[in-house]
Amino acid sequence: MVQGFWDNQEKAREIQKEQGLCKSLVDDWEACRAAWEEAELLLQMAEEENDPEAGKEVAALLDKLQSKVDATELECMFTGEHDANNALITIHAGAGGTEAQDWVSILLRMYLRWAESNGFKTELLDQLPGDEAGIKSVTVMVTGRWAYGYLRSEMGIHRLVRISPFDASGRRHTSFASVFIFPELDDTINVEINDKDIRIDTFRASGAGGQHVNKTSSAIRITHMPSGIVVQCQNERSQHRNKDTAMKMLKGHLYTREQRLQKESQQELHGDKKEIAWGSQIRSYVMQPYRLVKDHRTNTEVGNIDSVMDGHLEPFIKAFLLWQN
Repeated sequence: MVQGFWDNQEKAREIQKEQGLCKSLVDDWEACRAAWEEAELLLQMAEEENDPEAGKEVAALLDKLQSKVDATELECMFTGEHDANNALITIHAGAGGTEAQDWVSILLRMYLRWAESNGFKTELLDQLPGDEAGIKSVTVMVTGRWAYGYLRSEMGIHRLVRISPFDASGRRHTSFASVFIFPELDDTINVEINDKDIRIDTFRASGAGGQHVNKTSSAIRITHMPSGIVVQCQNERSQHRNKDTAMKMLKGHLYTREQRLQKESQQELHGDKKEIAWGSQIRSYVMQPYRLVKDHRTNTEVGNIDSVMDGHLEPFIKAFLLWQN
């Protein structure tokens, strides 16, 4: 350890965190190398003993190894300051009433499936049900290493084209939903919030949660008046815990907003008139008259829309990281 390393404890913690992330990547590559050596030895044994079952085992090991290598390659492209952090997903229905609200519920399922298949934990923090079906807005915490790095590619407007199940005439409808992704900030990131700038309201939580939820005003809504940002949390039974979670959500929103404003300012200085990626339509999901998911930033296309709706987002995430870098 370098002498005086702990004199600046904040800087020391940052270095330790960065060291831990680098070590985890090295460990992942070492695990890939060990798996390759194991498959190589097993293949030699299969050839010497002419064992077809061992050959099948080698093929399965190589498939698993390929998935691990692909994931580790993606992680090497995470260069953002908070890419390793947990992520908060907030989805809002656009214009279109029930159609748009149903689209929010479809997107929520897609992200929950993606998180489950990639080993991330999820927690529903807030949900506002639709008038007839679907969801007006929802916020989910995704917990795990690199959650924000993976999911920040999803920020923007998502467009759905399909034959509406709510239209008796069977007409084609277009629906929009906005997806916001922001990192859960740790204690080393200082986001100043003046108490005079926020209004805190309590209300009775809706939805599942037992009798306690409906009898107490434990849900919290925080309005940041200068920016107009509104966050709310009703997941916990404790009003205090809901307030803590809502404040974390607000800090993440404000931090991401400040980054976006700085980027806009830079673009104006450099004469770049392109739209900000997360402020425009980023992806279209077309179910009628053909079936295709297309990302408009990278031109990545996937014809198997059912696979995408089941959470297979890796082609879009990888293409976004390559496009961004």
